[in-house]
Amino acid sequence: MMPRMSDIRQTRLGFAPWADPRTRRLPGTIPVAPEDWLLTDDAFGGQMALRDDLILRAPDRVHRLDAAARPAAVELYDRVLALLPARGHRIAGGMATRPDGVSIDLNRDAPLLTLGRLVAEDLCLMLPGPTAEHVLAGAILCFPSGWSLHQKFMRPMMRIHEPVAAYGNQLGRRVQRLLDGVRSDQGLMRGTAHYSAAPLHNPRTEEQGHDIDGPLPFIRVERQCLFRLPLTGAVVFSIHTSVIRPADLTPDQSAALAKFPIHRAA
Repeated sequence: MMPRMSDIRQTRLGFAPWADPRTRRLPGTIPVAPEDWLLTDDAFGGQMALRDDLILRAPDRVHRLDAAARPAAVELYDRVLALLPARGHRIAGGMATRPDGVSIDLNRDAPLLTLGRLVAEDLCLMLPGPTAEHVLAGAILCFPSGWSLHQKFMRPMMRIHEPVAAYGNQLGRRVQRLLDGVRSDQGLMRGTAHYSAAPLHNPRTEEQGHDIDGPLPFIRVERQCLFRLPLTGAVVFSIHTSVIRPADLTPDQSAALAKFPIHRAA
C-alpha cells in the first residue's frame, strides 16, 4: 500500500544548508561530482511509491516537455541511466529494478516520465531563451514546494521567481551567471530549508499564495543541483526533497539551526 504523503519522512538529513557557511547565503553553491549527484536515502521507497502514483495517475500534473527540449531530455535519460547501477539499481532486459525492489520498463521515448519513476530527484531542463535568461522547457516535478509547473513552464528565470521577495535583479544576475558557467563534469549544489506542514506534492499557483497559520512540525529541505548536458548544452536543475522532524537532526545540525534560524512556509 502506498504510504500517506504525511508519513513519508527522512530520519536522517545528509545535507543541512544552514549548517555550512557556503550554502547559508544566496545563491550559496558548493561543487558536486556526478557520482554524488543522485541520492538514495531512508525515505526512497515511500517517495518512489508516491512518484509512481502521481506519474501513472496524473502525468499532466507533474510533467511538461517542449519539443525544443526533447533532445536534452533524451540526453539526460542516457546520462542518468549510466549512473544508476552505482546507486543500487539493476538494469537488464529493458527494465530497471530500483533499490526498493520495484521494476520499471525503460522507455527512451518518454525520457522524463521514465526517469521520474527511477530516481527520487525532480528534474528540470533549462534552455537559453530569446533573451539572456534560461527558460524552463521541460520537467518531471512530483514534489513542488508551493509552486505550479503548468504556471512556470516556458517562463524565464526572473518571471519564475517573481513572487519570491529575495529574488531581485542582483540575485537573478548571479543565478544566471551560475547557469551560464556550470559544467558537465562538475556540478553545483545549493539548498533551501523551511519549516512546513505541507505534503510532498504541494503545487500552488501564485494567486493561491501561502497560508502559514498553525503548527509547522517538520523541516523541508531541498538539495538542488545544477549540471550542464555536454551534447545539447541544456542545464539540468535537480531537486531532492527531504522532510524531517527537528528532533531527528544531529546535535551539530540542531546547534547550527539555533544559531542560523530558517523561515516558516506553508
